Amino acid sequence: MNESFVLRDVRFNNRIFVASGTFGYGDEVAELVELDRLGGIMTKSLSLKPRDGNPPPRITETASGMLNSIGLANIGVHKFIEAKIPALENLACAVIANIAASTVEEYCDVLELLDPYKRVDGFEINVSCPNVKEGGLSFGTDRTKVALITKELRKRTRKPLIIKLTPNVTHISEFARAAEAEGADAVSVINTLIGMAVNIHTKKPRLSTVTGGLSGPAIKPVALAKVFEVYKSVKIPVFGIGGIATWEDAVEFFLVGASAVQVGTKNFVNPASAIEISKGVAEYCVHHSIDNVSQLVGSLNADTGVSVIQSWL
Repeated sequence: MNESFVLRDVRFNNRIFVASGTFGYGDEVAELVELDRLGGIMTKSLSLKPRDGNPPPRITETASGMLNSIGLANIGVHKFIEAKIPALENLACAVIANIAASTVEEYCDVLELLDPYKRVDGFEINVSCPNVKEGGLSFGTDRTKVALITKELRKRTRKPLIIKLTPNVTHISEFARAAEAEGADAVSVINTLIGMAVNIHTKKPRLSTVTGGLSGPAIKPVALAKVFEVYKSVKIPVFGIGGIATWEDAVEFFLVGASAVQVGTKNFVNPASAIEISKGVAEYCVHHSIDNVSQLVGSLNADTGVSVIQSWL
């Protein structure tokens, strides 16, 4: 019932993906999870050179969520090409390379290095990481920069190009429209929210960087609202992300306009979560006599006569 999902000229197994930074590069869990039952894997973010990331402590639990300040630690694109692409060759699901960078030029360099490889089915561009000192959030909160990055990357690939947006802005729809106008095939909504946690005994923050990215069920209501806002504003598909832990959560995201969803923090609890969610969505569709998941997308009964943005003012 979770029928295939097509983006540009790539056909994905279904509409349930795993989010970047929560599933490694894909090969690490190949013996634990039936990866062919995933729509696709968004790899851990890749930069031009390896990154050590932020010093510990860089992860802490919070109520119904998790704060992380990993700082985009990764092996770098050259090591990914050398060691990871061969290991991913036989996977029966799509591999979307997530790219993070400090400059527009670096985004372009990483994409150009990866683009020739058939095993890389597309790109998700991280312009919205809230826990790095350079780039990251500064790109994602500047609509002009989001447009420029999208424009330059679009020139360099015919593969699916997905822009991952930050929720840490007033109107996320403006950024989605900017990406769409410059050729993005889809947008991912949302990345983590800025948050912090404090140890009352030491009177110190629980993260070395003081603040970090909040994920998990705690952010789902925000993510749903952002997906709904973007869905109403653009014609390109929306990947819904944020606190998806059950199949019911996934259905909510489809209803508010997500064409596909990504499971993130839940993978740390159960790496097979996305597969279980996919099964649950299929059973829901059978129970409600729904032929295709696409029939769920944007089918929320919410005709209030007031725009999403207006209702917040």
